Amino acid sequence: MSESETRPPLPPFDHESATLKVRLAEDGWNSRNAEKVSLAYTQDTKWRNRVDFAVNRAEAAAFLTRKWNKELEYRLIKELWAFTDNRIAVRYAYEWHDDSGNWYRSYGNENWEFANDGLMAHRFACVNDMPIKESERKFRWPLGRRPDDHPGLSDLGL
Repeated sequence: MSESETRPPLPPFDHESATLKVRLAEDGWNSRNAEKVSLAYTQDTKWRNRVDFAVNRAEAAAFLTRKWNKELEYRLIKELWAFTDNRIAVRYAYEWHDDSGNWYRSYGNENWEFANDGLMAHRFACVNDMPIKESERKFRWPLGRRPDDHPGLSDLGL
């Protein structure tokens, strides 16, 4: 993506455009393609994710590569929590297992701030992991994009 391109929807956000921005982010992360996902962020993006900090797009891509090498069979659902002009707050949950077959459901919140071109300039995330049994999994769609008819977080009681 060249610097002159935009990443719609663009701020200022309304409910419809904020909801779409959240779903597009979810779809990207469910692809588990770090290079593709990193294109949604400004070159000088600033991140905090647990104890990891990224200060540019390349560091964000490296973080995502490490994440998806560790968090196997990753499936994510994001839900809009709040929005304003160029900011969106989301809550999310994702399920994954480690290389020993231990399953987890991770719960989190993110605060996003966007540049005028629709690229994310700031991402602040808080995440907690809860061990679950394989039988307790709720996210069982084939790897990739969550199907449109799959329940969201509120529908699942999460």
